[in-house]
Amino acid sequence: MRLSELITPILIKRVINQDDVEITHMTADSRQVRPGSLFIALRGYTVDGHDFVTGAVAAGATAVVVEQAIEGLSAPQIVVQDTRAASAVLASVFYRHPSQAMKVIGVTGTNGKTTTTFLIDQILRDAGKKTGVIGTIMAKIGDTKIPMENTTPDVADLQELFHRMHEVGTEYPITEVSSHALDLKRTAGTDYHIAIFTNLTQDHLDFHGTMEQYRHAKAKLFARLGNTYSSEAHGNKVAVLNADDEATAYFRDVTTAQVVTYGIEQAADVRAVDVQVEASGVSFTVESVFGVERFNLQLTGKFNVYNALSAMTACLVEGIPFASIKKSLESIASVDGRFETVQAGQDFTVIVDYSHTPDSLENAMKTVREFAKRKVYCVVGCGGDRDRSKRPLMAQIAVRYADLAVLTSDNPRTEDPELILDDMEAGVRNAQDRYVRITDRRQAIRYAVEQAEAGDVIMIAGKGHETYQIIGKTKIHFDDREVASQAIRGEA
Repeated sequence: MRLSELITPILIKRVINQDDVEITHMTADSRQVRPGSLFIALRGYTVDGHDFVTGAVAAGATAVVVEQAIEGLSAPQIVVQDTRAASAVLASVFYRHPSQAMKVIGVTGTNGKTTTTFLIDQILRDAGKKTGVIGTIMAKIGDTKIPMENTTPDVADLQELFHRMHEVGTEYPITEVSSHALDLKRTAGTDYHIAIFTNLTQDHLDFHGTMEQYRHAKAKLFARLGNTYSSEAHGNKVAVLNADDEATAYFRDVTTAQVVTYGIEQAADVRAVDVQVEASGVSFTVESVFGVERFNLQLTGKFNVYNALSAMTACLVEGIPFASIKKSLESIASVDGRFETVQAGQDFTVIVDYSHTPDSLENAMKTVREFAKRKVYCVVGCGGDRDRSKRPLMAQIAVRYADLAVLTSDNPRTEDPELILDDMEAGVRNAQDRYVRITDRRQAIRYAVEQAEAGDVIMIAGKGHETYQIIGKTKIHFDDREVASQAIRGEA
């Protein structure tokens, strides 16, 4: 695409070194620049893309988008007021508005996003639909899996993924939508068909500041569903909301889309009753405007009932039959790193879960307590360079539900691991007989395994599917599941 065509929709701009060059690629990551790239300089919280403009041009960028002109640059410069806002317009134009040609499903909330996208993907694929997935674990286009750095990629990368999905005939891209992405305009230009809300509990306050601002960021997904209606059976935008979460009233108010609710405790359009939680799975009956069905899932925990309800509600409004949804959900044995059991020949239970917020940890530990017959151990840490206020809360929850909590490192990043543990320990100093502090995560997991006896349960919380640990600015290989297996076999 010619530069002049690409930048036409940008109303307020100044072009320096005008040259109608050919643009074959877009990126805001200077490491991804190649000949023909348009490089967009974004101002981040730790780095400023303007510092990399000269290097991007040297690497082959044929034009750049900046908020301030760079002296001595021969390549065309498009100077705009806000490169984030401009990048959303440019990416949508460059990739020919791919989301408008598909039915994009966006899932937002503090917990449950990954599991919900996984469940929706399974249901739709089993129903013969072509799907794609973008989320915390990976992006998937057809059978191709792509590693992801962020839950929701930057706007140019997101639109490129949608473009690639559209090219292979994808009908339903299913995406996790983070609050960071909504605030940083990564999802601007994406035409969502269905927006799903899982829950709202404390997280990311280091970024948003308050729960009100966090809620406001999530609300943007529902406010952006549009203001028009279709006469087609499944053509309307829909907000799928959790009736049991108080934030739903706010989201219902900000959206003009049709609302369909799900829940357990409160009246809802799709409601689970008679919920029975066992170690082997969870069963419940769904009473809904679409019919009544009894479900027997291999996944367990009340939180997975909510995940299943949100997924089935989205699929029901798309016309997928209840019987098909039931068959799909009942066939799923596990989700990567989500309440995933580790089997290495031991006579006790080991569970690895991505619970890294107070609410998700409490949900996981409540579930363990529902089926645990003997002692429960909880290995838990908190990430560095993230919300400090949740650290004592995480420790308190671990101590409350476990017979013994093992406080340890998660991804300390650039923080001193000992100081992170100090923050955690501050919440449980009055319960010193209920926890131990072992900074090295591998040693902490080994310690829990050494304590466990037949019938006990070990919950290893926080990292889930992650196969790395971030210490300083370095990623090292670390997989809780591998480390637990090695400890059980006496290899760690």
